[in-house]
Amino acid sequence: MRGIVPDLPSGVPIAQRLPGVYQEEEFTSRFVATFDDALAPIIATLDGLPGYVDPWLAPADFLDWLAGWVGIEVDDTWSLPQQRAIVAGAATWHRRRGTARGVADAVRLSAAEDCEVEVVDTGATTWSATPGGDVPGSSPPQVTVSVRVGSAQDVERVDVRRVEAVVASVKPAHVRHTVEVVVGGAADQEHEGEE
Repeated sequence: MRGIVPDLPSGVPIAQRLPGVYQEEEFTSRFVATFDDALAPIIATLDGLPGYVDPWLAPADFLDWLAGWVGIEVDDTWSLPQQRAIVAGAATWHRRRGTARGVADAVRLSAAEDCEVEVVDTGATTWSATPGGDVPGSSPPQVTVSVRVGSAQDVERVDVRRVEAVVASVKPAHVRHTVEVVVGGAADQEHEGEE
């Protein structure tokens, strides 16, 4: 908790802001100095406010609060640098949500740190000046997420259930998905999910 900090000097002493006639009076100066002790942490916090709302600078106990502001639920298994990166990139995450790039970013940041993530989807977009043209993509809609690791020992670092949960939360609800962990070039584990 934040509160009174012993011996914290006030950046704005009240006695110096009093009219000159009161500044000369010893009792008044001592009396308002007690308010300086109580207000010093508040003034210091307000002076350092940008440091509290910037996820890269904020105290660790403020990250949960900042995450709530940007609609991110912090996972207890995330490291502090990982939490800072996720909260800082939340606006970009939300803007890309449901796209192949957004799914890849979400998996890379929250579930498969330091791994190469590839997302392949069957959807597509196009335009046509002629009505009744062919619909792009293939049916049924499907997303395949491949998490590529360097060696068989690295496979254990990737929690497939966590990747599953992340993919399910950021892909469109009607789209099926498959998650696979790939060692070098071969699939090691595969799991298919459907919403």
